[in-house]
Parts: sequence; C-alpha cells; structure tokens
Amino acid sequence: MIGENVRKIRIIKGYSQQYVADLLEMSQAAYSDMERGKTKISFEKLQKISLALNLHMNYIVNFHENKLFSSNLITNKEEINELKTHFAKERELYKEQIDTLKAEISYLRSKLDIKNNS
Repeated sequence: MIGENVRKIRIIKGYSQQYVADLLEMSQAAYSDMERGKTKISFEKLQKISLALNLHMNYIVNFHENKLFSSNLITNKEEINELKTHFAKERELYKEQIDTLKAEISYLRSKLDIKNNS
C-alpha cells in the first residue's frame, strides 16, 4: 500500500525510479521492489522517501489520487497544463518500462535458444 502510494507520487512528480533511488542511495532494483511491495518500507526508509519527495510522511501514507481531483486544486490553465505534463511523463515512464521488459525478454529468449541448441 505505501509502496504503491510512493510510486503514484513519484510518477505525478515526474521522477524516474532511478532518480529517487539515487536520492535514497540505493539501487533502482531495490527501490522498485519497495514500490511493488516486495520489500517492506521501514519507518526510517519512509522518512528518507518523504525527504526525497519533499512531502510529509502522513501525506505519503494516506495518499489517494482521488484527493487530487476532489478538491479545488485545478483552478486555472497553468495547473491543468501541469497535470497534463505529469500524465505525459507517466506515460513515457510506462513506455520506458515496457521497452526495458521487451529487451529483457529478448535477451532471455536468446539465452534459452542458445541453451536449447547446445
């Protein structure tokens, strides 16, 4: 739950996993495991994440994207354009993740083909 909130906030802010991982002085893979809930986020790590994202820990723990749209946060064109930019960045991050996964699949398939042909 907290990892998912961190992921959503990171994407909204337009940060890559690598960028936040570097701020936290950890590998991108370890950071990814936290976002996906494979690794628990300790209180100390949550403190570091809140500093990296410049948010209070309570905001991260209680974050829900519906709160962004249920208040009067969107009041002018500038804010709407900012949101569009965030979603465009999110879309680009997903495209990057898909491309990375495709490359990994191709690599693993080639390794499997080499092993099967040996």
